[in-house]
Amino acid sequence: MHDDHEHDLGLHHDLAALLTRSAAPPRLQRRGALKVLAGAGAGLVLAACGSDAKGALSTTTSTTGATSTTAAGATSTTTASSGSPSDAIPEETAGPFPGDGTNGPNVLTESGIVRSDIRPSFGSLSGTAAGEPLTVELTVVTASTGKPLAGAALYLWHCTSEGGYSLYSSGVTDQNYLRGVQESDADGRLSFTTVFPAAYDGRWPHMHFEVYPSLDEATSAGSRLVTSQLALPEEACAAVYATTGYEASPANLARVSLDTDMVFSDGYASQLATIGGAVGSNLTASLVVAV
Repeated sequence: MHDDHEHDLGLHHDLAALLTRSAAPPRLQRRGALKVLAGAGAGLVLAACGSDAKGALSTTTSTTGATSTTAAGATSTTTASSGSPSDAIPEETAGPFPGDGTNGPNVLTESGIVRSDIRPSFGSLSGTAAGEPLTVELTVVTASTGKPLAGAALYLWHCTSEGGYSLYSSGVTDQNYLRGVQESDADGRLSFTTVFPAAYDGRWPHMHFEVYPSLDEATSAGSRLVTSQLALPEEACAAVYATTGYEASPANLARVSLDTDMVFSDGYASQLATIGGAVGSNLTASLVVAV
């Protein structure tokens, strides 16, 4: 079990991280800082400053008629791009452990970061992250049109099955796994092979990502289109956390909800992934990312 519980939940950590992200536009820095304050109970400050609120997916966005089996054996509808305008995914804090050069380590400029299987460490580091196998399928679209955004690059990172972040957390500072970049194809699609992240104290289970306009921009740690987070559904979390290797996660999950989480509490409809497959059998998290 990871014994450093500072990641993503301390006001001073996240606020400091936001204010030092010089690559982000001032408006997004301000919005991200206000979001952290909201997570600390400063809702009146948000109201006074008139910060943006996250809404549900646009009513013009349609879904496919396909269904998939969830981790608990039920079925769920998979959201897909319809070519209609969609609400842009909201800007969120990258947290204190981005590994993108904004507060220390920078994996984006390292050879080997462009990969689909992010379970092993790469470069001069070795080791493989343990946990329930998970495929993450993302579709990047243009929010104003809903059309696929080909050639965009997405950097994904998340915590281990024990709640630590590679390069930063005690016990995994000598690893760079669970971090990787993929380029979207002609249909805006890309995917990663990874493990299901833990629920650590104070946060709902989630993944972080940054979207770049091109692979060149991503691998040079250039200008981002958006930094956001993906939320994992409760039913899938409960099923995974009943397995070996996630012993601390059930109790941590019980102490938080999507409605109280410091990031997702102001709306998460456009960030909540759809789960397909089942524990031990092709578990998949899917999300349309409108930018």
